[in-house]
Amino acid sequence: MIEKLFKLRENGSTIRTELLAGFTTFLTMAYILAVNPDILGAAGMDRGAVFTATALSACVATLVMAFAANLPFALAPGMGLNAFFAYTVCLGMGHTWQFALTAVLIEGLIFVILTACNVREWLIHAIPHSLKQAISVGIGVFIAFIGLQNAGVLVSNPATIISLVDLKDAGAHPGPVLALVTVCLVALLLARKVRGALLIGMLLATLAGIPLGVTTLPDQFDWSPPSLAPLLFQFEWGALFSGDMVVVVFTFLFMDLFDTLGTLIGVSTKAGMLDEEGRIPRVKPALFADAIGTTLGAVLGTSTVTTYVESASGVAEGGRTGLTALSAAVCFLLALVFAPVFLMIPPAATASALVVVGAMMMTPIASIRMDDMSELVPVFLTVTMIPFTYSIAEGIAFGMISYVVIKVGSGRWRDLNWFVVFVAAVMSLRFVL
Repeated sequence: MIEKLFKLRENGSTIRTELLAGFTTFLTMAYILAVNPDILGAAGMDRGAVFTATALSACVATLVMAFAANLPFALAPGMGLNAFFAYTVCLGMGHTWQFALTAVLIEGLIFVILTACNVREWLIHAIPHSLKQAISVGIGVFIAFIGLQNAGVLVSNPATIISLVDLKDAGAHPGPVLALVTVCLVALLLARKVRGALLIGMLLATLAGIPLGVTTLPDQFDWSPPSLAPLLFQFEWGALFSGDMVVVVFTFLFMDLFDTLGTLIGVSTKAGMLDEEGRIPRVKPALFADAIGTTLGAVLGTSTVTTYVESASGVAEGGRTGLTALSAAVCFLLALVFAPVFLMIPPAATASALVVVGAMMMTPIASIRMDDMSELVPVFLTVTMIPFTYSIAEGIAFGMISYVVIKVGSGRWRDLNWFVVFVAAVMSLRFVL
């Protein structure tokens, strides 16, 4: 039965290898179960309900990947996408989280249609390579910035806008000190290739935070999964045709578009799964997995679901088939009974995951041409404007517009395609109007 479903022998794998690979993948991305409620909670959402929505959407999307695509990749609400949801759409633009969930639902439905029509893969190739890399780097800086702020390491300062908290008084500020120590600990564990380094670091910081007064223990531990009722089917249909809805949906689409395909290509390359022409096997059902996960996630009450680059850890353990994804999905389902543990993890602990994941997202900068100013300046504007404006959408807008203007002005308009020009024009009109 298992052999027939997943073709283990054909892929040179075994049941034991696949199960171990799936568990490894889960360990490396389980931090999202603590981080996502923390980030979306900043938008006013019920943290317990977000936890349940995160686990269930990850489980279902990963099951689709397992059975429809037979690929060893796991999915969950994406980092960067959740930051855009909470800190740009809700806190920055002033919209409700119901508005943001409506945008996620529309995005998911559009992706279902685009995937069915084979449009998504074409669109990803239309975006300039340098800007794809720049957005990843910019989001990495942004989520690290958010983590350090949430942990109290960075504080507001009237003179300099923001500054470092006074670390000399560790007794009064144990949270920031604990956060910085945990970042170093997680980095050390990753350097020594310890499985589940992010999760281990957060759990150790949570335990250390109890006597320091950083971690708040619940009055009683209820091991039943938190109810989805506060978030289930919570949409804001009245804003469906507003200008902001168009901008937000477009940005979600834009970010998720190359986030998923970039991860699929990168991890498939690592696994040696690309064909002679560099194409991903069974890419269409793989793209359906994140489209379905995103749509379901919006209904349950969480941000956009995407394929996780942490799937590379399972691939490194020998995972080659959907059985790896299946075992990761089961782990997400079982995690529902550990909700009290994940929900009591404080911002001082989740900051380590945000900072380290942010550091991991810096790696694409190595492939950016630094000797071409028509590429470098748009990249620089994208990377800096995302954290400076506290908005991923604004960073993308500055990058796209400057890319078109500089290319045209330098006589290199042949580097452009109609899609890039169209996007830059739409974003320019948004600033003007």
